[in-house]
Amino acid sequence: MMKILSRYIAGQIISSLVTVMIAVIGVYLVVDFIEKIDDFLEARVAMDKAAMYFAYKVPLIISQVLPVAILLAILVTFGLMAKHNEIVALQSSGVSHLVLLKPALIIGLVGSLLMFVLAEVAVPLAMVKANSIWLGQVKGVNRVVTRQNDIWIKGPGRVLHIQYYHPETRTAFGLTVNLFDKNFVLVRRIDAKSARFHDGKWILQDVMDQFPGKDEKNFKVRLRDNLDIDLGITLDDLKEVVKPTEEMSYAELRRAIKRIETEGYDTTAYRVDLYGKTAFPFVCLILSLMGVGIAGSGRIRDGLAASVTYGIGVAFLYWTFFSFSMSLGYGAILPPVVAAWLANGVFSILAVILLLNLL
Repeated sequence: MMKILSRYIAGQIISSLVTVMIAVIGVYLVVDFIEKIDDFLEARVAMDKAAMYFAYKVPLIISQVLPVAILLAILVTFGLMAKHNEIVALQSSGVSHLVLLKPALIIGLVGSLLMFVLAEVAVPLAMVKANSIWLGQVKGVNRVVTRQNDIWIKGPGRVLHIQYYHPETRTAFGLTVNLFDKNFVLVRRIDAKSARFHDGKWILQDVMDQFPGKDEKNFKVRLRDNLDIDLGITLDDLKEVVKPTEEMSYAELRRAIKRIETEGYDTTAYRVDLYGKTAFPFVCLILSLMGVGIAGSGRIRDGLAASVTYGIGVAFLYWTFFSFSMSLGYGAILPPVVAAWLANGVFSILAVILLLNLL
């Protein structure tokens, strides 16, 4: 009897989960398509390539919406059961809350495991291919990222090399700019210790500027404290070129941190993201516990509307708290491991309190 009941509840939750996932992924892709279709048409990219680009983004979308979808599926399932008095009928037959809600916890655990697989395997591989299409064929930017802190960018008449880019301070370190004429002859080389973007231009500091002399055989060298120059790239361009942490597996990000630390740069932001990679997948299990507690407490007897409202509200609170704590980590206000796990700890306590009220 209990196994049949568990399979029935699990089937209802999975059915709701599939419906929610299809709806959310569909809306996400439609909005993304509307925003970017003009870029694809302007670049004259074939529609099959455009379709591949959006298909490659699906694993990332799944990893972002799966926790919320699981929470909504649990609340919708039990909300509809409560509205139709199914839960009351089962409880009057001696079925406890824990028996009713066990399938939801198992689905939450499976969701967390799936999040780990997506973050470590599917998302990094898929986003590399998606960005290759977007940058190479749509934006016309040739990028080579051999390491997280070793970036090459090829543009019209120039090749840029950046040893390390710090996204939080928006500063590029170890910048080298090679400028060429139409015959691809080097006409100028600029080396700078650091560079920051301001008012549409890059401000280079501790600059060594090399350019041909009158005889065009020997290069002259001019040292400058700073130099304002248009490098043909903006912060948005550099953000697209720099390999983001979501494209990196845990092991790859850890290796990148070691390389960056070896060169003497700050790795606080990357350490926060590293711990975040281990913390965030647990959100499926935690939100499942929250959903179980809310459903068991009888707060969603009004059915679908109340279930969706509670689900979106809880998910919004978690995401806001998680983002806030991560920001505190990026700012070095909290240790990276605390910043990444704080939201999980707080919401786990709230979930346990809700579950204890069911006993």
